[in-house]
Amino acid sequence: MKEKVKKLEEQISFLQNEVSQMSDEIFTQQKEILLLKKEILFLKDKVDSIETNTEDVNSIKDTPPPHY
Repeated sequence: MKEKVKKLEEQISFLQNEVSQMSDEIFTQQKEILLLKKEILFLKDKVDSIETNTEDVNSIKDTPPPHY
């Protein structure tokens, strides 16, 4: 009986260690995901800004000169 209890305690200890490692990894990944989301939003804003500026320039180019 003592051997079974010892084996179960070892398994529990191993599983607790695994859960702790997984929890740490998930925490790290969540931080990374948040950072990547912020970077994506920044880049999206930048692209939108560039598109807006490009549209402004294109509308000026497409306008015929005043003497037409």
